[in-house]
Amino acid sequence: MTRIVYVNGEYLPEDQAKVSVFDRGFLFADGVYEVTSVLDGKLIDFDGHAKRLTRSLNELDMRAPCDSDRLLEIHRELVTRNALVDGMIYLQITRGAPNDRDFAYPAPETEPTLVLFTQSKPGLADSPMAKTGMKVISIEDQRWGRRDIKTVQLLYPSMGKMMAKAAGCDDAWMVEDGAVTEGTSNNAYIIKDGTIITRNLGTEILHGITRAAVLRFAREAQMKVEERPFTVAEAQAADEAFITSASTFVMPVVELDGKSIGTGKPGPVAARLREIYLEESRKAAI
Repeated sequence: MTRIVYVNGEYLPEDQAKVSVFDRGFLFADGVYEVTSVLDGKLIDFDGHAKRLTRSLNELDMRAPCDSDRLLEIHRELVTRNALVDGMIYLQITRGAPNDRDFAYPAPETEPTLVLFTQSKPGLADSPMAKTGMKVISIEDQRWGRRDIKTVQLLYPSMGKMMAKAAGCDDAWMVEDGAVTEGTSNNAYIIKDGTIITRNLGTEILHGITRAAVLRFAREAQMKVEERPFTVAEAQAADEAFITSASTFVMPVVELDGKSIGTGKPGPVAARLREIYLEESRKAAI
């Protein structure tokens, strides 16, 4: 079946979908995005993603092409048209396509570009890595300073993924001023003496939607949470570690820079958080 995508008001076969060569997302990475997971044909935490999208647009003084109700309609229509059971929906908004390339923002009446497409991932919630755990390396964080805005400026995270791959690992944790900021596409956590430790919110990290949900569930389960920076050495000495993201949910980390974390196997706290997150998110899915 040919995948159906959405581009500026039209549902099109993917091979017919096009955007202008003058689009500012292409020329300047002048755009924002969101990824919403789909389990059993339903959207996971759509409201959280929609609110963060609005925040990103506001921070960049970028006009929204439509409201969140319309975005929800488009998401659901794409799920239906593509018979999506498990997977993700990628959404991208750019400042649009003026008639030529210019560093200055285009006129306010320039229409934003809105693109959405699905990615089918059968068994998304049953990843084998949840049972084996991830291996990560640490790299210098060389991204721009506003990581709280979910922009399409993803070159350095992509480079980080390749650094990890070259080292025979699954991902990289970025480090700035001696402390871990986050993974290339996820938030990072360690567990020590029963306490879940993760970097506090700020401009240094993305305000993860899955992060917010997992921390809420952890506190509801009477787990202790501490939001503060932690070092690579702390992580290597931790009892457990894990990441969270919209597509991996809660995923254990068992090695950092060649050193095993805890027993070198996924631990009970991360496993329990993954179980709780998936159970509660499925209940609330729309």
